[in-house]
Amino acid sequence: MGWSRAVITFVARIDTWRSTHVSERMFVLFLAFIVGLLSAVAAFLLHWLIRQIVALLTGGFESTSFNLLYLVYPVVGILLTMLFVRYVVKDNISHGITRILYAISQNHSRLKIHNTWSSVIASAITIGFGGSVGAEAPIVLTGSAIGSNLGKLFRLDSHTLMLLIGCGAAGAIAGIFKAPIAGLVFTLEVLMIDLTMASLMPILVSCVTATCFTYIFSGDAALFSFHLDNMWTVERIPACLGLGIFCGIVSLYFIRAMGFCEGIFARFKDKPILKLIMGGSLLSALIFLFPSLFGEGYDSINLLLNGTGEDDWGKVLNNSLFAGHERYLVLYIFLVLITKVFATSATNGGGGCGGTFAPSLFVGCFSGFLFSRLWNIYEIGVYVPEKNFALMGMAGVMSGVMHAPLTGIFLIAELTGGYSLFLPLMIVSVSSYLTIILFEPHSIYGARLAKEGKLITHHTDHAVLTLMQLDSVIDRDFLAVEADTELGTIVHKISRSTGTVIPVVDAGGNLLGELHLNKIRHVVFRPELYHHFTAKQLMQESKAVLTDRLPMTVVMNTFDETHADFLPVLNEEGHLKGYVSREHVYTQYRRMVADMSED
Repeated sequence: MGWSRAVITFVARIDTWRSTHVSERMFVLFLAFIVGLLSAVAAFLLHWLIRQIVALLTGGFESTSFNLLYLVYPVVGILLTMLFVRYVVKDNISHGITRILYAISQNHSRLKIHNTWSSVIASAITIGFGGSVGAEAPIVLTGSAIGSNLGKLFRLDSHTLMLLIGCGAAGAIAGIFKAPIAGLVFTLEVLMIDLTMASLMPILVSCVTATCFTYIFSGDAALFSFHLDNMWTVERIPACLGLGIFCGIVSLYFIRAMGFCEGIFARFKDKPILKLIMGGSLLSALIFLFPSLFGEGYDSINLLLNGTGEDDWGKVLNNSLFAGHERYLVLYIFLVLITKVFATSATNGGGGCGGTFAPSLFVGCFSGFLFSRLWNIYEIGVYVPEKNFALMGMAGVMSGVMHAPLTGIFLIAELTGGYSLFLPLMIVSVSSYLTIILFEPHSIYGARLAKEGKLITHHTDHAVLTLMQLDSVIDRDFLAVEADTELGTIVHKISRSTGTVIPVVDAGGNLLGELHLNKIRHVVFRPELYHHFTAKQLMQESKAVLTDRLPMTVVMNTFDETHADFLPVLNEEGHLKGYVSREHVYTQYRRMVADMSED
């Protein structure tokens, strides 16, 4: 207690000093720098932990044959992660980026303090032991949580907290991949944070800071190595368009299959042991058959990006039952592409912790290689280099799965230095995005929230309604009467009421009807009738009834359809919780629009 009190006092002194010596804008830039630095540290630490665990577990494996330990390690990793989350964290830390989107739209941009470290440890265990997921989403959640909690520490408003969350996410992406521009556009496309002049500089500061410190920590080596040895030509435009459409279809499969698997595991949410057995068994079997599914799969990606022939590409088959049989390479690539989504779902569904960022890159690389290999085998058109198309496939599937073509283009270009392929990257990413939006209007991250009406978008009016909370506009100060209450008592209640509507409820607090003062005015001023009428005789049904979990878009539509001035709100038990005023809702809406537009 003494330590925490000392920290609070120290922060209060800093806050007092900065309020008189440092402008708000400069202070936010300083916090953006700190967030970028800490995001880079978290990214470096997570990847270091994963490398150490993988080296310890698989360092002695023979590359020319399969290994039975592939059946054991993933289950152990999921079990350890599940125990860590259940008994140490004691909170749900899955779906990192979806959790960020929820915090922005529904929780005033507030993330819990354990999110600054819990995802790093949990995902390191999961991925190090072979979980077929990515480390990127946990790091993005970590960076965002650092930004959110720094803002909370200095009592900043929710608008600034949202910006710092964006700084953390951008810094995480920039730090992981050494790609500052990709980090910037990621916050714009995926987190839906509008790029205004007020938000541009802090996010850029965070991206550049994270990238620079990552170079200091890990040197100038890229996460993926790629050397362009076959320049792109205009004759390959049809192949690029075909690859983009193929990536869009693969992205659709990725999202739908992931949703299907999540639905199955969700049925057993109260049976963690059964989920562990199901997920662990499926994951172990898949990794045993296809060792490329072990962990993030970045080694396999580098093999396809740098291979020049069957001998190089055949190394992807190492440790598998297919080892030494390069003639089955295309079949192996296809099977791995298909099963990756099930391996990822089994990892998270079984109790592991990880994201879909790296799996989308993995599936994209295998998709690009498969498409180009078949294109060349069957001589559909001019020759296309497999390594180039494997690279473009990464951008294509990422663009489709995340609904983020700019992120796909800039991330792959920055990640590999493949700027010479910028135009084909654009063709593939855009065509993939245009293909998938015909079937899926939302990204894999936003689909869950979109179904509940809780996804913030770039449309200002919709964004404001998403950020508004129904609970914040409910007036709970109301005087209710029961059905047998006489008019005289009602008049007495009216004299003490500030509203124009009096609810009529039963003994259990359930709404029966309403008394509108303008509708009973003709009897209110006639004392001789005070004992002749009761609330039941004078009440009328409400034009509509709201529940306290409805999104504000539905609330606003209900007001527009009914033309009501007041609407009752019921809780989950059906009891009257309060009233919402049309005037109050529209006043708050206009104020939030003005606040969002003033930047």
